[in-house]
Amino acid sequence: MNQRVVYVMSHDSIGLGEDGPTHQPIEHLSSLRSIPNLNVFRPCDTTETIECWEIALKNKNKPSVISLTRQNLSQPRTSFESKNLCNQGAYEIFRTSDQVQLTLFASGSEVEIAISAANKLKDKNIQTKVISFPSMEIFDEQPKSYQSKILNETKCKISIEASHPMSWKKYIGDNGISLGIEEFGKSAPYKEVYKYFKLTDDDVVKKAIELIN
Repeated sequence: MNQRVVYVMSHDSIGLGEDGPTHQPIEHLSSLRSIPNLNVFRPCDTTETIECWEIALKNKNKPSVISLTRQNLSQPRTSFESKNLCNQGAYEIFRTSDQVQLTLFASGSEVEIAISAANKLKDKNIQTKVISFPSMEIFDEQPKSYQSKILNETKCKISIEASHPMSWKKYIGDNGISLGIEEFGKSAPYKEVYKYFKLTDDDVVKKAIELIN
């Protein structure tokens, strides 16, 4: 209907932990992203949440979904920029060197996992950039030159998202690795569930070393 309706959805993915698989929406992000004319936002911290909210309010002819997690998260961005970075759909949030070998893509609660993995990879002399991906729909509207800058700096690419990975295939390419979940969740403390599905920073490091070597 081309209306400015904003849906705020909390408790996304396996971060629910003890609530079990019946309450863990593994498939919801992919389903929402398949809906035409809908912007889906998955911010990684308070700053991104405010930026995504601003975009949703300013867009007068599209509904928006803002998907939030339940667990406490770190705050990768501790100050506001003069420019709304989420307005690009995806942007570089962290880099370990001017010259990088690997790109890590992540959204929401997995951005902090990606940053932690990048720091561990640096200790192993593997330089990495981390791309926060709050909105695929908005990123797909960016100029090809910007998309190429984000996607094509490195051949090796890994996406990290605690949901079905089908949305990421077009960004990581044929040689990339998409870390996600292709079954329903488990009932356990959320950190244990992340370990079970191999979505921890150590799992990312292991996959990165395999990919590069």
